[in-house]
Amino acid sequence: MKIPMSWLKDYVDIEVTPEEYASAMTMSGSKVEGIEKTGEDIQNVVVGKILTVEKHPDADKLQVSQVDLGDEVVQIVTGATNIYAGACIPVARHGAKLPGGVTIKKGKLRGVESNGMMCSIEELGLTKEDYPNAPDHGILILDGEYALGKDIKEVLGLNENVIEFEITSNRPDCLSVIGLARETAVTLDKVFKRPLVKVKEAGEDVSAYASIEVLAPDLCPRYAARVIKNVKIEPSPKWMRDRLRACGVRSINNIVDITNYVMLEFGQPMHAFDLKNLSGNKIVVRRAEDEEIIQTLDGQERKLDSSMLVIADAEKPVAVAGVMGGANSEVTQDTKTILFESANFLGSSIRLTAKKLGMRTEASARFEKGLDVNNVVRALDRACQLITELGAGEVVNGIIDVNNSSVTPVQLKLRPDKINAFLGTNISKEYMVDILRKLEFEVDEEKMLVTVPTFRSDVESEADLAEEIARIYGYDKIESTLLSGKTTQGRKNRKQLLEDKIKNCLIAQGLSEIITYSFTSPKIFDYLNIPQDSELRKVVTISNPLGEENSIMRTTTLSGMLEVMARNYNHRVEQVKLFELGSIYIPKALPVQELPEEKLVVTLGMYGESDFYLLKGVVEELLYILGIQEYEIIPEKNNPSFHPGRTAKVYINQKELGIMGEVHPDVLENYELAVRSYVAMLDFNTLLENANMVAQYKPLPKYPAVTRDIAMLVKDEIMVKQIEDIIKQCSGKLLEDVKLFDVYKGKQIPEGMKSVAYSITFRASDRTLTDEDINKVFNKIINGLKTNLDAQLRE
Repeated sequence: MKIPMSWLKDYVDIEVTPEEYASAMTMSGSKVEGIEKTGEDIQNVVVGKILTVEKHPDADKLQVSQVDLGDEVVQIVTGATNIYAGACIPVARHGAKLPGGVTIKKGKLRGVESNGMMCSIEELGLTKEDYPNAPDHGILILDGEYALGKDIKEVLGLNENVIEFEITSNRPDCLSVIGLARETAVTLDKVFKRPLVKVKEAGEDVSAYASIEVLAPDLCPRYAARVIKNVKIEPSPKWMRDRLRACGVRSINNIVDITNYVMLEFGQPMHAFDLKNLSGNKIVVRRAEDEEIIQTLDGQERKLDSSMLVIADAEKPVAVAGVMGGANSEVTQDTKTILFESANFLGSSIRLTAKKLGMRTEASARFEKGLDVNNVVRALDRACQLITELGAGEVVNGIIDVNNSSVTPVQLKLRPDKINAFLGTNISKEYMVDILRKLEFEVDEEKMLVTVPTFRSDVESEADLAEEIARIYGYDKIESTLLSGKTTQGRKNRKQLLEDKIKNCLIAQGLSEIITYSFTSPKIFDYLNIPQDSELRKVVTISNPLGEENSIMRTTTLSGMLEVMARNYNHRVEQVKLFELGSIYIPKALPVQELPEEKLVVTLGMYGESDFYLLKGVVEELLYILGIQEYEIIPEKNNPSFHPGRTAKVYINQKELGIMGEVHPDVLENYELAVRSYVAMLDFNTLLENANMVAQYKPLPKYPAVTRDIAMLVKDEIMVKQIEDIIKQCSGKLLEDVKLFDVYKGKQIPEGMKSVAYSITFRASDRTLTDEDINKVFNKIINGLKTNLDAQLRE
């Protein structure tokens, strides 16, 4: 919002520079966007008086004038025909600058010297709205006598400092000169001089002229009107035109200018209707009818609907409420009696109407923020005061005021100690009370109760009172203090550390992390060959799913992993190694009455240059990194999602950790994954319970190790783990390591048998082992394998 400082000075004494003023207002909460000096592009243009006018000796359309500029008389050649001796005019001296970057220089016109230029309103960057009596084509003749040589900007009211404010949406009271003058007075510690509004009435009764009916009180809490008779439509006085121009508002005529002037001054939009064009001399505030048409003042036809509020007469709409008036009731040169409207409308209704019609106006921009219902009559009376002061008409006795509002001022407790504690200040109670009263809050010092004025709808709590006090006291005066309180060392918990360790281990083995949706489709259970009576089919169903494919919470991560693997395979990615740490959701009961149990699952998936043993190696490396040494791997043949001969379950301390193996061919076909694929699913909580996160130092062995190899024939159904268990049992404390390094089946091996070879390492912590020690243990191992597994030692 733009406001000239001269207007603000009507209500408060401003004794600082514009720059100091801008800084102070910004610090107190009324941000200044910029300062504009009007007429800055006009330089060295002064008042001159024409002494003589003679014809040019060599040009019929030119005249030669002698012009007194106060300190000198200059000769100027001009083609203007409206000049005469004795006229006061604006004169651009040699070197003068005009709007548009024009520079005036002395020279000769048809052989006659010319030392400057007489100026028209166009050359000064002005319009007919600024100077209605100026000629369309010709030099601007100044009214009255002026000191010769005086800067033309002072004469024309162009030498003005215009302050542009950025008003936040919660402060509609500051969309007015009065509101900003109040803020100025408090900020600069000056007296706020509220304008004295007094209406001079001319007799008769307003009820004899018009009536008002409000049929939509929910959208129009208050509607007030006055009638003006014997109206004289003419240009506004220069001071009013100057102020409107500085605010960016175009001058039209005295009546329209008064409505705009009051809107800027009081922040209350107004409208004037030609009373003779109101059918039945009646105003009806109602909702529009669907498909109803009105031609607004901008000449456009607008189609209305029942969500919009209109001002109508007895027959037709005459204005879109709070947005723009209708062309069928506008004030013209023939208008003799007008009805002045001042109303309060529901802000949200005005905003939606303006948006639908695509016509946001100065009025709608104010109404949509929520205006003070108690400002309606004050603004109306101010407009009528200006009518009588300008001689634009006579105010009929009385006011029509339909008031359906029920605004109750907010009352808040004022607790200085609480506010000081909140702000970190030591402001006295007296100073707080003084600030609030200057802001026009009522303060009962006995009850310490503050009554908030109705124009401050943004103040709703004690914190808002603290803000008002702080911004006027000065944020820059509040001392900075360090935060107090106990500090804690930020660190990851055991669960987070384990997650990091798992991810780092898997990434180091060449796997890439993925994240899949927790929402999935009920169809996955059929794709995974899961039986109808499986516990996995008991799911949490989403009440408002995005679609059927995202309608349940998953109870297995296998489907998500296979979908990602299939997508990569279909994009011709030859080798994939993936992992995910994702949750499954197991309902505690159906129907769901409480939050389901969330279980975190570590899921591995791979295809390409992969097999069961590679997957098993990745899992074992993960267990090793997590410090889990005692675990069992047992074949699993009954899981319908996995291949029955290439799948195993992993147990830790007889508790199931998870499953790993090759995905069943039927499942792969369902996912269009035409390559052998391997998946492992491990329960995170089991890993968390058994992981040994503390590294322990183990000194290097003092005595050498002894390694012996053993190769044997065993039946095909004998599992590697069975062999290793017997080796460990028979070796006792001397066993350091046992490694499988060969499994062979071929022509030399009998049908139904396989050759298995191990490398066994022995070491004693207190001595060097002898052949006798090793032979004794080795023979025990051979006997154990023969007895328990019917193994045959290969020579």
